Amino acid sequence: MFRKIYPEDQINNYLIIDVIVIVSLFYNVLSVDSPVPIGVSLSLLAAFLFTYYMMLWYKDIRLLFAALTACFIFALFAIFYKPWLLLYGFIVSDFLGRAHAKRLMWIGVVGLFAMHISTAYALYGHWFTFYSPVQLPILILQLVLPFMIRIREKSKLLKEELDTANQKLERYIQEEERHRIARDLHDTLGQSLTMITMKSQLATRLVEKDADQAKKEMTEVMNTSRRVLKQVRELVTTMKFVSLEEEVSHAKEILSLQNITLEVIQEGATPQLLKVAESMLALSLREAVTNIIKHSRATHCTIVKEYANNEYKLQVIDNGIGKIDQMQTGNGITSIRERIHLLQGNVCLTSLPNGGMSITMTIPIHNAKRGATL
Repeated sequence: MFRKIYPEDQINNYLIIDVIVIVSLFYNVLSVDSPVPIGVSLSLLAAFLFTYYMMLWYKDIRLLFAALTACFIFALFAIFYKPWLLLYGFIVSDFLGRAHAKRLMWIGVVGLFAMHISTAYALYGHWFTFYSPVQLPILILQLVLPFMIRIREKSKLLKEELDTANQKLERYIQEEERHRIARDLHDTLGQSLTMITMKSQLATRLVEKDADQAKKEMTEVMNTSRRVLKQVRELVTTMKFVSLEEEVSHAKEILSLQNITLEVIQEGATPQLLKVAESMLALSLREAVTNIIKHSRATHCTIVKEYANNEYKLQVIDNGIGKIDQMQTGNGITSIRERIHLLQGNVCLTSLPNGGMSITMTIPIHNAKRGATL
């Protein structure tokens, strides 16, 4: 019920401050000796509460109307009660910074300026008497505060939009990865299962005529089924989170079994990535290492992780034979490209002058802060 009367975001951030400000304003107005009758004072305070409520809920022309009315009320407080009550103009400054249109904010700032100079003229008979050591900084701060609040609100809105875009991107990447897995199931497992069916049928026909040949066919069926089981496990693994650091450690173990040394170079701080993005990079690294083991004939491999200029690069270098034409058409490179392109990145294959090849995977980082998301 209370949330229908008072905005939820205001409850979470400013409720205590609002209560203190309103209670202090009531006290300072009602406790001052003034020629204004108590009934008029209460009416002015009630009018302020109404404008305050309007500024809480509305960011359009109604906010401007309420802000200008509040400026008029504060001017009356300063003239007939105490001049320092103009300090409460910071309330108006704060709300003006949240106006939807910049034009409304500018008009409100003019209203704040008019509040100060009209008060100065009414009290001292001169428009610019407010140029005193205390009043001038207050005026400047009240005129500047709306712009500062607007910048903060814009930054907050942009961050929320970026978070929303990242969430949509993560869902899109997951959906595309499911499509890729479906293609792998159709292209790879479909072919293998068809072969198992055909060989099983052949073995059934040969079991009485040629037992040895039937046994050979069934052996191939078992080998094929093992490969299918392995492929299914790999596909299931790709749907889970894969840590890049763990994949680097795994690559070191696998390469060492093939007598290939591994060097890991870290350049710059490592940003925290979305789990989907980190999994994509880790799986791409796995594909690259697999290609090195199968095709490169390398004896040394280098993995370079670099973060600079809002880009994260993962480079895999080997000193093998460097047959880039063969690699361009391989299934591994195709999978790497599909994954990295889903992250809005790119993949570059380069043959090195002294032999070997380099695979560079680059993805954009939308927030340079450590712990930010992709």
